[in-house]
Amino acid sequence: MKKRLLAGLMTTAMLAMTLAGCGSTSSGEQAPSESGETAGSGDGYSMTLIMSLRDEFLSTLEAGSKAAAEELGVTLSSQDAQNDTGKMIQFIESARNAGDDAVLINLVDAETAQQCIEAAGDMKVVFVNRVPADTSVLEAGKSAAVVSDENTSGYYQGEFLANYFKEQGKTDIKYLMLQGTLGLVHTEQRSASVLKGLADNGINATEAAAPLVAEYDRATAMDMISPLLTTTEFDCIIANNDAMALGAVEAMKAQGLDPTSIPIVGIDATVDGVQAIKDGTLAMTVFQDANGQGYGAVKAAANLIEGNPINDGTDYETDETGNICWVPFEPVTPDNVADYE
Repeated sequence: MKKRLLAGLMTTAMLAMTLAGCGSTSSGEQAPSESGETAGSGDGYSMTLIMSLRDEFLSTLEAGSKAAAEELGVTLSSQDAQNDTGKMIQFIESARNAGDDAVLINLVDAETAQQCIEAAGDMKVVFVNRVPADTSVLEAGKSAAVVSDENTSGYYQGEFLANYFKEQGKTDIKYLMLQGTLGLVHTEQRSASVLKGLADNGINATEAAAPLVAEYDRATAMDMISPLLTTTEFDCIIANNDAMALGAVEAMKAQGLDPTSIPIVGIDATVDGVQAIKDGTLAMTVFQDANGQGYGAVKAAANLIEGNPINDGTDYETDETGNICWVPFEPVTPDNVADYE
């Protein structure tokens, strides 16, 4: 089970954090395996993971990164930029000044990738979860990205909704959309690809109201969508992530409405999102492999240092440049939700 595997890796990471103190692994030494040999590559490397913020998904990515670092014998510290590009640059410079070999960056702003690379100096740079707006800044042997193709995440939502409505004999629908932070590449791609998925599968979808920019936040989504629930006609609610989808669920419940009466779809397959599918209040979500992204980022950084292809030692594919490593999305529905617990 994918979620059970993730839980085991998170436990390993949390144990490592407990032994080392919050924010880093216990030492630069590589833990011996059961055979007495050191585990994996990366012996003696020092890296810093800089997150845009610590939300539920990125905390899982952080735990997966630390589990991978423990496995590979890498010393990994982590920092929270609190959605501040200035702080992110400062953390990158601090990692460089401390002599780190690589920095893993979850971008606050996709437009600032070149600035981050420049701040990193001679360190290897791996962008994780959020791809640079201009991928030409990635340079073989020096910088890379470990991400998931956001064009597929929304498309899975669109395919699911299209099948749902075709079974009802509907080809014309109205939707409410809860969007994440504007300007982020994955916000734009998730929003566009769900509509493409609907159109490609024979559904004419129109806005019931202008998209609501809820910043990927559950409480914000709840507040923003509440006034529309009883004043607007709509057939479904599309959210760029599970947190906002669950905000819509809570808003409906607060007004005495049944969230199972219309399909509400999210992305990320968070613990709460998966439970909501089991409960029937969320129609579907899309599994974004936080552990896979975290593991892949640490592995890619070690590969850059060693001069290997960034996906060496993983099952992930790269794009034609070899600078982007793809961690696939997977649709999660009531039919397969048990696989993601």
